[in-house]
Amino acid sequence: MIPPIANRFVGGETAPEAIETARSLQSRDVGAILNLLGEHHTAPDDAAGDRDAYRDLLADLDDPGVRGCVSVKPSQLGLDLGADTFRENASLVVDAASDHDGFVWFDMEDHETTDVTLDAVESFARDGHDVGVCLQANLRRTAADVERFADVPAKIRLVKGAYDEPEEIAYTNTSAVNDAYRDRLTEAFQSYDGGIAVGSHDEAMIEHAIECHDEYGTPFEFQFLAGVREDRLFELAETYECWQYVPYGDRWLSYFYRRVMERKENALFALRAILGR
Repeated sequence: MIPPIANRFVGGETAPEAIETARSLQSRDVGAILNLLGEHHTAPDDAAGDRDAYRDLLADLDDPGVRGCVSVKPSQLGLDLGADTFRENASLVVDAASDHDGFVWFDMEDHETTDVTLDAVESFARDGHDVGVCLQANLRRTAADVERFADVPAKIRLVKGAYDEPEEIAYTNTSAVNDAYRDRLTEAFQSYDGGIAVGSHDEAMIEHAIECHDEYGTPFEFQFLAGVREDRLFELAETYECWQYVPYGDRWLSYFYRRVMERKENALFALRAILGR
């Protein structure tokens, strides 16, 4: 059983519980991005098990009463076992999404996974699958990645970046990361026809996205993590397309431990969320 302190951040331990969370969010005009907790699988059976769980989940989401999609981690689908294993498993997931009129987001992990993830998503998108990928503003390379995906029929989710990356490839100063986020967001609104997801709870970035939308008219959406600034999310949903990223599954404890321990900023962020600040 998930304890109360963690329950607000997780959509349950099972797929049916996660889907009920999605139904509840839909009543507030918010969609659910469901993520089965799990990452860095080093056993083929574990990667295949999560692959098949996503395929089943996509079938369950093929319901007009549920506004939901899925988000997968490359290492969850076997990237640590090799790029070929990841591509094979990911291909089966996106095929299932196509069969059920679904959508698949690909989360971004540390910088060593960026190229293989972007290459896979671009390939799936050009083959006609409905997919999106996360881009991390703290990486110095992301300006080029935003430009690259302007011509790819996929969505992008822009986040600040949760991984503690080396300074030679990433901005490590908070102010520099914020500046990079604003710049990447502006570039996307200027050059994209749509498909922009603003993955930030930072009010300054939320307001910047709204200003960009007002100036360029580019369609976009907001994406918040479950349990974080929900009142603000529901307020935004009265005017803009909004989604909540909802992790679920029995691996919730390791999920929280990893997220909090990755960077001290994450620990402070989680504490503020728990306190509702």
